[in-house]
Parts: sequence; structure tokens; C-alpha cells
Amino acid sequence: MRLLERMRKEWFMIGIVLAIAGAKLEPSIGVNGGPLKPEITVSYIAVATIFFNSGLSLKTEELTSALVHIKLHLFIQIFTLAFFPATIWLFLQLLSITPINEWLLKGLQTVGCMPPPVSSAVILTKAVGGNEGIVITPLLLLLFLGSSSSVPFTSIFSQLFMTVVVPLIIGQIVRRYIKDWLERKKPPFGAVSSSVLLMIIYTTFCDTFSNPNIDLDTFSLILILFMIFSIQLSFMLLTFLFSTRNNSGFTPADTVAIIFCSTHKSLTLGIPMLKIVFAGHEHLSLISVPLLIYHPVQILLGSVLVPTIKSWMVSRQKGVKLTRPTV
Repeated sequence: MRLLERMRKEWFMIGIVLAIAGAKLEPSIGVNGGPLKPEITVSYIAVATIFFNSGLSLKTEELTSALVHIKLHLFIQIFTLAFFPATIWLFLQLLSITPINEWLLKGLQTVGCMPPPVSSAVILTKAVGGNEGIVITPLLLLLFLGSSSSVPFTSIFSQLFMTVVVPLIIGQIVRRYIKDWLERKKPPFGAVSSSVLLMIIYTTFCDTFSNPNIDLDTFSLILILFMIFSIQLSFMLLTFLFSTRNNSGFTPADTVAIIFCSTHKSLTLGIPMLKIVFAGHEHLSLISVPLLIYHPVQILLGSVLVPTIKSWMVSRQKGVKLTRPTV
């Protein structure tokens, strides 16, 4: 019974494994020009569905109130979109002389450029009792990824605009008219986006397994897995040390938001974006692998660390109350 409950809870992780296995068994179904027609159903319809769904679920009123924490958001933005990718880039310069698969390394760089997910970072932050650090994906990220693609930037930008920005805006407009209904019914937004995402992952790997020239060695994969664990732990420790300095100005609740939101990366946004930016690239699936690994690792580490961080935050908040002078 516990196993079934666990499987129900982790259905998306199991779905990723099944999607990749299905692509391996019968890649011809999901390749470009195949029965699923992913060049239309995935590149346009699936991606647009995810962001329309995001527009419907995004509570703009909460986002507006969250912008009061200017210093918190500024720190998360700078760490996520400047320090994180720059550090990964420097690290990869050293690794470029190693025999590690170059496309997996490029994938690790794209992970560094991704914004944090609203979903997992906010859930873990709430589990501890901290503040929500909500980060909007900047155009700078799209420009950085676009520079690595063989697809013209104008084509990338126009497709991103039509399949990401427009559906998001339409979703927000529709939300204004059916807000009360959404609050009452609470549709499964996360499950819908995750289901569509599994289709994108499946078709991405269909292209890979139908290409006999692509070879993924186990050595590179194990090293990438180890590096992802190390990067996440190191950055979580770094953000904790920085945000708890005496003169940092952050509360214990702010520290919790910083730890999770600065180090987590969005799979829901990342995979569709990679599909657009690296459209037609024969190594797209290899570039996607580090992000597919990063997602379960961040959930696993987050779940393990929540009790410890919560205990620290409660004790720190009690300490602040005790040291506060009485009037």
C-alpha cells in the first residue's frame, strides 16, 4: 500500500523513465514526420499548452505583493542569472580538456542558465515556512541560449513569443474572468503541465534513438550525475553562508527562500525552451540530459534537507525574539 502511494506521489519521475524507455523501444513514432507529428504537436501545441496553463495558474496578486521584497528578489536574480551560469562556465573550461561527452557539458551550461521553478522551490519553501521568492524568466536567458543555436535568433525569438509569451498572457486574461471558478475547483495545473512535458521528453528522445551516430558513454553520465549533486550542495551551502551573515539584512525566512529559489532549476520551462532554441539539433536529447537529472536531484536534496532547515529556522527565529528588547 505504501509502495502504491509512493508511486502515485512520484508518478512524474516514473513517467520520465517510461517516456525514455518507450522512445528507446519504438523511436519511429515520435520522430519528426512520424505519426505524432512533433514538429507541430510538440513545438507549437504542447509548449503553448504548458504556458497557457501557467498563465491560468499564476496568481498575479501574490506576485505583486511578493515584489515588496526587493532585496530578496535582487539577490536571487543576480545569483541565478549571473553568478550561477558564470561559475558553471568557468568550471566547464577546466572540464573541456577531459574525455567527458561535450554535449553533456553543454547541457550542464544550459542548466546554469535556467531560472528556478515556481513549483518545487515554492513548495519546499512553504514546507519549511519561509517566504516565496518568485523569479520571472528574463529575456537575457533566451538570448544566451539562442547564441549557442544554429537556428536564426529571429526565428527563435518569434517562436518563443508565439508559444511562450502569447499563451501566458492569454492565460492571465482568461484567469481574470474565471478566477472565482478556478479558486473553487482548483484544477490540477501541475499534473496537466507535467503530462504534456512527458510528451515533449518522449519525442526528444525518439529523435536521439533514431540517430545511430549518437553515443552516450556511461562514464560521462556518472560524472555528470556526481557533478550535479556537488554543484547543488555547494551552491545551497554558499547561499546559506552568505544570507546568514550578520550584516546581510535577511531574515531566517528569507534565507530559506534564497537557498531553494537560487539553486533550483525549472524543468517545465527548460525542456520546451531547449526544444525551441535547439530545434533540429541532433544532440538535443544529450543537451537535455543534465536538466532531466538536475530535476529529481533537486527534489531529493530538498526533501532530505527540509527538516534540518526548518529546525534551524525555528531556533533562529526564537533566538531573534529572545534578543529583541522589550518596550
